[in-house]
Amino acid sequence: MLSQVYRSGFQSFNQRLLPWVQSTAVSRSHRGQRSAIRHVRSWSNIPFITVPLSRTHGKSFAHRSELKHAKRIVVKLGSAVVTRGDECGLALGRLASIVEQVSVLQNQGREMMLVTSGAVAFGKQRLRHEILLSQSVRQALHSGQNQLKDMAIPVLEARACAAAGQSGLMALYEAMFTQYSICAAQILVTNLDFHDEQKRRNLNGTLHELLRMNIVPIVNTNDAVVPPAEPNSDLQGVNVISVKDNDSLAARLAVEMKTDLLIVLSDVEGLFDSPPGSDDAKLIDIFYPGDQQSVTFGTKSRVGMGGMEAKVKAALWALQGGTSVVIANGTHPKVSGHVITDIVEGKKVGTFFSEVKPAGPTVEQQGEMARSGGRMLATLEPEQRAEIIYHLADLLTDQQEEILLANKKDLEEAQGRLVGPLLKRLSLSTSKLNSLAIGLRQIAASSQDSVGRVLRRTRIAKNLELEQVTVPIGVLLVIFESRPDCLPQVAALAIATGNGLLLKGGKEAAHSNRILHLLTQEALSIHGVKEAVQLVNTREEVEDLCRLDKMIDLIIPRGSSQLVRDIQKAAKGIPVMGHSEGICHMYVDSEASVDKVTRLVRDSKCEYPAACNALETLLIHRNLLRTPLFDQIIDMLRVEQVKIHAGPKFASYLTFSPSEVKSLRTEYGDLELCIEVVDSVQEAIDHIHKYGSSHTDVIVTENEKTAEFFLQHVDSACVFWNTSTRFSDGYRFGLGAEVGISTSRIHARGPVGLEGLLTTKWLLRGQDHVVSDFSEHGSLKYLHENLPVPQRNTN
Repeated sequence: MLSQVYRSGFQSFNQRLLPWVQSTAVSRSHRGQRSAIRHVRSWSNIPFITVPLSRTHGKSFAHRSELKHAKRIVVKLGSAVVTRGDECGLALGRLASIVEQVSVLQNQGREMMLVTSGAVAFGKQRLRHEILLSQSVRQALHSGQNQLKDMAIPVLEARACAAAGQSGLMALYEAMFTQYSICAAQILVTNLDFHDEQKRRNLNGTLHELLRMNIVPIVNTNDAVVPPAEPNSDLQGVNVISVKDNDSLAARLAVEMKTDLLIVLSDVEGLFDSPPGSDDAKLIDIFYPGDQQSVTFGTKSRVGMGGMEAKVKAALWALQGGTSVVIANGTHPKVSGHVITDIVEGKKVGTFFSEVKPAGPTVEQQGEMARSGGRMLATLEPEQRAEIIYHLADLLTDQQEEILLANKKDLEEAQGRLVGPLLKRLSLSTSKLNSLAIGLRQIAASSQDSVGRVLRRTRIAKNLELEQVTVPIGVLLVIFESRPDCLPQVAALAIATGNGLLLKGGKEAAHSNRILHLLTQEALSIHGVKEAVQLVNTREEVEDLCRLDKMIDLIIPRGSSQLVRDIQKAAKGIPVMGHSEGICHMYVDSEASVDKVTRLVRDSKCEYPAACNALETLLIHRNLLRTPLFDQIIDMLRVEQVKIHAGPKFASYLTFSPSEVKSLRTEYGDLELCIEVVDSVQEAIDHIHKYGSSHTDVIVTENEKTAEFFLQHVDSACVFWNTSTRFSDGYRFGLGAEVGISTSRIHARGPVGLEGLLTTKWLLRGQDHVVSDFSEHGSLKYLHENLPVPQRNTN
């Protein structure tokens, strides 16, 4: 009778589950598939993706970036991952997400295996229901009443729960994998199955056959009959590990099956150097054999057999057997939906176990060095910071031959890989280095009164004075493409403002960046702050750097609009200063000077079309059409080989027009230009506000009233009258250099020089003052008197 009740209940459960799985799993997009498409084949009428993967097993991957080549993968799901918080039943949402990710990877042509917990929790849920049901029936028969009374649930034995829950757990996995046309198979093992040679061969053969048939094996310890672990038999070599929990089972299985990657999902982000949640606990990005003494292990998770120490032992054992391992969080709602695929894509998730120690410091260590070095830099006298920058300027001219030789190597390696404008950005020359040195000397001269400058003084009360002073922001991360001259510029600005600095340059400028960074550190060494500026040379991806929110205070991207957008999207709680696009406009008014227009348009568009301050849209007053001025503009653009795109209104005036623009919100970054017609200065302003990027916009007119109206009403970082858009630059503004041009409205806007890399703090000096003295019945009153501010050193 009870079994019939259970069967009907389980059928009802499946009927409720299947639509939920379909709506939850099928509606999800298969993240990551598009980028991995190589061939598409069909199986059971469902297309899936295969990725040609091949790798000789025997040695683990040395770097995260290599994980994308993993062919055979074991995913271990800990009890805390698959069970609900009450430990009675499964976390269906997490399981559906995990199954989706495993299916995506399986359909890419990888061989996926699952080692799963959950049978005990599933069985506990079922047995509690059965006990309550049977007790209620007996109580009703005994008392003759149909009402339920409070009933005590006896302690449920784990083996019985496992026996009762295993079939339901497998049925759940089958229902979920079916949504992706993937077949799954269950395998239950015990420690004896690995110690008996014949059983081990049989298990190995079964698993290989399942993988050959594109079936996902789901492996679990047979907790209904599992014997206790054998004492003193653990970790006695590659062929011996006692299967005492699913961590050791997963490690044993990974090595037996010559697996490329073992992913261990738990309820913590990875391995910490001390128990998670404790003060100063730091997540370990990469863990190496022999580092165990640097870790303090805490207690086990709320459920399951093994704690983090067991996971680390199992991971190191698997690593010794040639399998790479990552321990990560499978329960966090913001990341669990893509944690497995992120790991396989090589992203910085969890703790990666590696046998290869890098030659230099990790990026986390570099961040700490930049932080401490920046704080020492901020304590130097202004003259000492200026001396460092002057010395760096001298090194740029003294070491020109070595710098240009390194740059030549970059240019040679970039031939055929980079287009013309990017090659121009990459190229250094004697004149560029001389200009750099001049700009650095300007920064040094203007830095004398940057850090510690008093902005405001207030007498709060007698003998209680308040000051607001400038201080560094902290640690800056500057990511730049192609342009090696960016490195000394940004370094000089960071030195002048006492900020620590992490630099991430493009691979195409590796040789140039390396020597420029060495010269920067040589200059810093004269006052013992060499570590304040760090060049990231590890295989760190930009997206991974953007997650270091505890080490970085501000990210400044310098490069393409796509780079900036990617960084703004990837930044996890770190402010990003920059512009996503440089859609610069020039409005030619009806009262524009014929002598000025052509010269200004040529310089704005043709002098350096790849720059973010280059002209992209030319707005022309309707009255200028079919005039000599308009003909001169068109003739000049034709001579300069500028491709013209017609805006909708401009196209309507022409019988034979250039190609109509696809979008009025386009940054071409090349010798291409959109021309559009407007009826008035107000229409030009409206167009700029609708299609511009708030970077730089210009009016060309001889009417001062019209010009002032434009200057006051255009809401952009830089608004000019009768000048080229190309003046939007820190060096040309007299800032010496800039870390970038910001189109945001908070903190800094336009070319960002020294001022934009400073924030403030408040200093209050008193003599035994307490707030209660200023209460209604207190003895003191607030004065709030403004005091004179010391004059800045403008020399």
